[in-house]
Amino acid sequence: MVNGVKTHYTESGGDTPVIVGLHGGGHGSSGAAGLGKLFELLGERYRVIGLDSVGGYGETDPHAPSPYGLQSRVDHLSAFVDALCLDRFTIMGNSQGAWVAAKYAITHPDRVDKMVLLSSGSISSAMGIKSQPSEGMKLLQGYDGSREAMKRLLQGLVYNAGKITDALIDLRQAAATRPGAMESFAAAGKQIKYLQNDPAMSVNYDMRVSLPAVSKVIPTIFIWGENDIFAIPEVGRQLEKLLPDVKFHWVKNAGHQVQTDQPEIVAELITGVPARVAAAV
Repeated sequence: MVNGVKTHYTESGGDTPVIVGLHGGGHGSSGAAGLGKLFELLGERYRVIGLDSVGGYGETDPHAPSPYGLQSRVDHLSAFVDALCLDRFTIMGNSQGAWVAAKYAITHPDRVDKMVLLSSGSISSAMGIKSQPSEGMKLLQGYDGSREAMKRLLQGLVYNAGKITDALIDLRQAAATRPGAMESFAAAGKQIKYLQNDPAMSVNYDMRVSLPAVSKVIPTIFIWGENDIFAIPEVGRQLEKLLPDVKFHWVKNAGHQVQTDQPEIVAELITGVPARVAAAV
């Protein structure tokens, strides 16, 4: 229970060091569905924890309110790590989860050893980069609750068709179609637009000053699939110019879920990032 919300998470590995992973914003996403293959590899060296966020994701209570969209995911994450008594950890996120990870690091820099960000149009827009709706986003908007639509969505998220197993499709489909999940997902989507566009709220979404500043202090890498049709690489390369202290890695034969397409490469990149020592905080 996290502030009254029945919260589900997936865990792999031992006791320490800790990585907290955050999934993307597609229908049926979760810690296991979005990051599971990577967790299997990282679990050999880390305690890896994948949170199912509020907003209708995974097995977390789909009726939990998320009045501020992505910011509600940050608030849920903050309460979650406190509930698990995690003092310091690496924060990692994919897509919308990358924005959540970065926002947590911005507001809690004393708690974060390093930051790993994976293909994120949300961060690009928060950094002021304008882009047209991508082919992948059209697939997301076309999800109608059917298993075939979930399969098409995954075919857009994951470049290597061999990685899209029946088990993965069924896992996401079960989460997406739970009673209340689609309604919660739709409500959260409206609140994300509120966070982005309302004059009083948009300052909480914007990262044009805060993310470059925090990445000077917290070792940060950005890993991006070269075949991403959601957050297209052209947008990522614009973002790279705005974050001079962040090391970008471009991974071939990988889509928006670069960690699903190339988990071995992503795991190797993560394990090679030096952590910030506590004394430097």
